[in-house]
Amino acid sequence: MNLKYYFLFLSVSGSTMVTKRQALRAVVLCLVLVADINSLFNWAQKPEVPEPPVKKEAGTAPLETSKGPARIVHLDLKGAAPKVKYMKQIFPLFSSLGADGVLLEYEDMFPYHGNLTILRSPYAYSMEDIEEIKSLAKLNKLELIPLVQVFGHLEFVLKHERYFHLREVSAFPNSLNPHHPGSVALVKDMVSQVMDCHPDARWFHMGADEVRGLGESQDSKNWLHSNKGDVGKMFLNHAVSLARFITERRSGVRVILWDDMLRKISPATIKESGLQDLASPTIWNYLKKMDTDGIGTLISRYHEAGFKGIWFASAFKGGTGIDQRWTPLDYQLQNHLSWIKVMNSMTKYPSITLHGILLTGWQRFEHHTVLCELLPVGIPSLAMCLQSLKHGKCQGNCKIVTFSCKENTIYFSDDNLLSIRLMIISYSHIKGGFSRYHRKYNFANPRIIGFFQGRLKKLLDKWETYIENFRMEMEAIYFPDTVEEWMEENVNANMDLLRENARDAERILKLNGQPKSLKTL
Repeated sequence: MNLKYYFLFLSVSGSTMVTKRQALRAVVLCLVLVADINSLFNWAQKPEVPEPPVKKEAGTAPLETSKGPARIVHLDLKGAAPKVKYMKQIFPLFSSLGADGVLLEYEDMFPYHGNLTILRSPYAYSMEDIEEIKSLAKLNKLELIPLVQVFGHLEFVLKHERYFHLREVSAFPNSLNPHHPGSVALVKDMVSQVMDCHPDARWFHMGADEVRGLGESQDSKNWLHSNKGDVGKMFLNHAVSLARFITERRSGVRVILWDDMLRKISPATIKESGLQDLASPTIWNYLKKMDTDGIGTLISRYHEAGFKGIWFASAFKGGTGIDQRWTPLDYQLQNHLSWIKVMNSMTKYPSITLHGILLTGWQRFEHHTVLCELLPVGIPSLAMCLQSLKHGKCQGNCKIVTFSCKENTIYFSDDNLLSIRLMIISYSHIKGGFSRYHRKYNFANPRIIGFFQGRLKKLLDKWETYIENFRMEMEAIYFPDTVEEWMEENVNANMDLLRENARDAERILKLNGQPKSLKTL
């Protein structure tokens, strides 16, 4: 992607929370940290060189991670899933920056088949795509960890009328009713198809976070009435059932799950369930100033519950705002520096192993919400966070670079789409003589229109060309549905306003200052 259009990702929404100067400085820092990052976005202009095929050998031993806890980059595919040819560019970068693997949260991008075909996105990856992703990962020494939600965050499944009866809360598609016999059968089928596609996977993440409304279905209420109202035990029953299914289906596979649903369950109850022998919890926290003592308390509780290993989860993007358009670099860096502090304290827990840290890159908060910042925007943050984890700190010279870079170091457009709206709203001749009222009644002085029409037309032509080129750049990375959604959320309203004003100016100018029309348009 041309660097100019990369900056449009940052500036096009016209966020008032960051100035262009601040955004420029932040991005320059990241460009310095990753000297060749511009090449990452230039692949669309280069002829593709086919990668040599990687021969898959039966019984191939799993890839070894680097010394110490693994660093795993999370790709959230429930929104803005990149095309495979973009992965050809970013997987080598992930590896060079210190990543040991990739956590693939498939959601509706997995090529489900049979009874589950309905779950597939129209742009879901094909089986051939999955094989290519696996080959790319192996080529770049990245271990793939598939993730399939088995309890909460099943909106992409439960939104379909066919599965309405499996909802925990009939009005909401968030969570599965764990007591309905069809629920376990459904998720076992989903898990089986993904596991079959990843025969060499050492780890399998079953999600199980944020199970909204658990305990609200009549089935659950009946169960709770007979079991002392223990929602935690009800959660554990389902989690243990699925974790056992995964481990029994393929010997040697280790299960991961998010830990938030475990936090209020007593260590004794967890231990009684047997989950500690089947899975490892992932303690997640995406805050800038997280409570490291609180994390220590959770580690102690999970140790008491009998877990032999744990994972941590940070965020390099997508964790700060439901409609975030740019990645707050300092926020994400501070989150990782906090996690480094926790990782350095693990010597206090010699009998529990830290398997690794998942650097999450959320693309949506859930299936029905808008996109967070896109992956190309988060790449500089990922670079900074991975390098900090790799070296155990943020190098001191990074701070020097941040404040010494010149504002003309790299190209940055002075215009953004917010300038269109601001110009139309605040320009005196438009505000005073070509308002919404004037356009509604086809009433304006041609002399006033003359003051701004040329500028308006020039601005429209400039942005039409700019947006056309930018759309082409996006289509090289993303599928059409992502491009359409992102443009609709960030571009179209401003462009429509510009087009409408330019069109009205041309039309009303021809009326030569006639009286107000009684008939509005």
